[in-house]
Amino acid sequence: MARSIPSRPFGSVAVAMVTPFHPDGAIDLESARRVARKLVGDGCDAIVLSGTTGESPTTHQPEKDALVEAVKDEVGAEAMIICGAGSNDTAHAVRIAQGARRQGADGLLINAPYYNRPSQEGVYQHIIAVAEAGGLPVMVYDIPGRTGVKIERRTLARLAEHELIRAVKDATGDVAAGFEKMIETGLAYYSGDDALNFAWLAHGASGVVSVAGHVIAASLRRLVEEVDAGNLPAARAEFTSQLPVIQAVMGGGQGAVMAKEALKLLGVVETATLRLPLVGAEPQERENLRSVLAREGYLGV
Repeated sequence: MARSIPSRPFGSVAVAMVTPFHPDGAIDLESARRVARKLVGDGCDAIVLSGTTGESPTTHQPEKDALVEAVKDEVGAEAMIICGAGSNDTAHAVRIAQGARRQGADGLLINAPYYNRPSQEGVYQHIIAVAEAGGLPVMVYDIPGRTGVKIERRTLARLAEHELIRAVKDATGDVAAGFEKMIETGLAYYSGDDALNFAWLAHGASGVVSVAGHVIAASLRRLVEEVDAGNLPAARAEFTSQLPVIQAVMGGGQGAVMAKEALKLLGVVETATLRLPLVGAEPQERENLRSVLAREGYLGV
């Protein structure tokens, strides 16, 4: 018996896309188009640009705008384009949001300010200011491990009252608390942690925002479909099949690094170039990734 399908204001299978660079560090828009095309071909119905995996702290406004424009042109008729508008400077985040809207983005991903650790009132006012400046549907991004500040329940409840705030990308690692907040706020919830995708979906999440999806998006689509159909044993088996790739990409905690390495091995990008302070994978990490992708059938033997 099929379960009740949750609302999906930002699709159901999204990938937090890498930002490809040329070997000299310049943004590579043609490779960005290829990555986006691969993701949509594999089953993604949403793409997040300029998030953590997109190395947003080290890309600048003209680059962010050009990236949205290129990806929107390539796949905008087939998938939602969501732009990260994250900064610890509210005025800066406002400019990112306004640029995303000008270039045709469909939504915004807004996190709590990082490093300066504002009060909950500061978190609330920051997110509302950025949301209203952008004027697009918003997915709030709760990732205290990177920002240093939680979005507390009372703050989330206040945010949920705003018409532009539609969803939460939860990377807190606490599915039980997220389930309660999902009920309390009525917001759509999205898994922000690949290792918890099945758990979130089984608890009624609307979908996933994945990093490992650079490789396993087609499998994520099957996972969502099995959960939608109420076939949890099949969904569990599908998720189990994803674990080796999830662990190879996310096990070291640097998804941007390993996702780029995976795309290079798959022949989608020519280089895994990063911008400092991120650095490339160690040879052992690269070889382990290659071995896993080959063993799991993603690379020709």
